[in-house]
Amino acid sequence: MDGNEYSLLQIFADGGIFMYPLVLCSLLAFGVIIAKAYTLWAAHRKSREILQRVGDLGRQGKLDEAIRLAADTPGPVAAILLSGLRRVYERNASGKDVEKAVKTTGAIELGFLERGLIVLATISNVAPLMGFLGTVAGMISAFGAIAEAGQVEASLVAGGIKVALITTAAGLVIAIPVNIGYNFFVTRIDKLIQDMEEGSAAVLELVWAQEKKLAASGGRAVPTEK
Repeated sequence: MDGNEYSLLQIFADGGIFMYPLVLCSLLAFGVIIAKAYTLWAAHRKSREILQRVGDLGRQGKLDEAIRLAADTPGPVAAILLSGLRRVYERNASGKDVEKAVKTTGAIELGFLERGLIVLATISNVAPLMGFLGTVAGMISAFGAIAEAGQVEASLVAGGIKVALITTAAGLVIAIPVNIGYNFFVTRIDKLIQDMEEGSAAVLELVWAQEKKLAASGGRAVPTEK
C-alpha cells in the first residue's frame, strides 16, 4: 500500500502544475455524481407506485386520500400529482387551470432534476482539454531543453514527454467516467419525465371526467381542453 501511495504521489508530482486543476475537476465531478445519483434514486423510487395508487383513488372519487398520499410521497411525480389534485379539489377550477398548474410544477421539478448536469458536461469537455494543454506544455519544455543543449538526448526530453503523457492520461481518465455518468443521468431523467407526463395525463383525465359528469347532470359545464 505504501508503494502504491508513493507511486500516485510521484505521478501527481511528475505531471506538473496542470495536475492541480485536473484533480480539482475529478473531486468536483465525484461529488456531483454522488449527489445526483442519490437524488435520482429517491425521485424514481416510488414514481410508478404513486401513479397507480393516486389514479385508483382518483377514479374512486377519494380526492382527500389521493392528496394526502401525494403530499406524503417525495419526488417530482408526486409533486405534479399533488399540484393537479389540489386544483381539482377547488370548486371553480377548470381543466385549463389544472393543466397550467401541472405544467408549472413540471417545469420546476425538471429544473431541479437537471441541476448539476451542466457541471458534469463541462468537466467531461474541459478535462481532456486540460490534459492536452499539459501535453503542449510538456512538449514545449522538451524542445526547449533540446534547443538549450544544442543536441538531442533522451534524458533531455524525458521530463517534458513524461509531463505530456501524464496530463493527457489524467484528462482522459477523468473525462471518460464523467461522460458515462452524465449519459446515465440523462437517461434516468428522461424516464422520470415520462412518468411526470403520465401523472399530468392522469390528473387531466380526472378533471375531464368530472366536467363531463357536471355537464350530464346539468351542472356547470366547462369545455374540455387538451
